[in-house]
Amino acid sequence: MTVLDASQRPSTSPLDVLGYSSALLPAGSRSGELFRTLFERSGVGIAVLDGRCRIQQANVDLLSLLDRDAAEIEGLEFTSLLPTECRRRLLNSLDGLRTGRERRFGEHVQLYRPDGSVAEGHLTAVPLRVSGADPAAIMIVLVRARKPVAPEPVVASTKVLSEVDARILEGVAAGASTVQLAGQLFLSRQGVEYHVSAMLRRLKAPNRPALVSRAYKLGILTAGTWPPRADSQFIY
Repeated sequence: MTVLDASQRPSTSPLDVLGYSSALLPAGSRSGELFRTLFERSGVGIAVLDGRCRIQQANVDLLSLLDRDAAEIEGLEFTSLLPTECRRRLLNSLDGLRTGRERRFGEHVQLYRPDGSVAEGHLTAVPLRVSGADPAAIMIVLVRARKPVAPEPVVASTKVLSEVDARILEGVAAGASTVQLAGQLFLSRQGVEYHVSAMLRRLKAPNRPALVSRAYKLGILTAGTWPPRADSQFIY
C-alpha cells in the first residue's frame, strides 16, 4: 500500500475535482482554505462522489483506512466496497441526497480492504450544494474509531436478548426490512415489530439505526464481522 505524503500528492486539489474555478473560489479565499484543510488534514477519511456514486477523489486518511492507493480507488463505485446486502440501501440513501429528499444521513458501515479484512466506522454523507460543483456531487465523511470502546453495562444482567431478539437485531443491522425478517423467522410483521420495540426500550434507543449503533457500542453486536452477529454472552 502506498500512501502519498503532502510532498508527493498530485497537484490536482479536491476543489479541482468539484469543478471550482479560480474566479468562483480563489486559492487564498477563506472557504477554499477551509475545504482544503478539511479534506487534507481532518484526520478522518473523506471521499467526493459524482452523480453515479463513483469516487472522484479520496483523501490520504481514507486511502490508509482502506489500505489502497489513489489509482485503485478513484473511479470505483463507492458501494462496491460494502457487503453486497448493504449496497442497495446505501444507494437509496445517496439517491435521496442527490434528489433533495434528504439533507444528510449517517450509519454504521463496514468496508472491505483488498485482503478481505474489514474497516469499520460511522459514515456521514452530505450533498455538495455549492456554486461551481457538480449538482449531483456528494461528500462522504467516514469517521473511524481508532481505539476500541469498552462495552458499557446495560442492566445488572448481561443476558438482555432472547434468541429471537438476537436474530432480529442481526437482521436489522444487516438492513433487512420487517417483511423480510418476518419471512425469515416465521413471525408475523406485528411480532417482529413487538420484538424491535422491546429492544428499543431495553437499550434506550429512539429508532432502529440508533439501536444498531448502541448495540455495537455495548458489544452486543460483534465488531468486525459480517453478516452482523450478536455475542452469545448477551443471549439468554
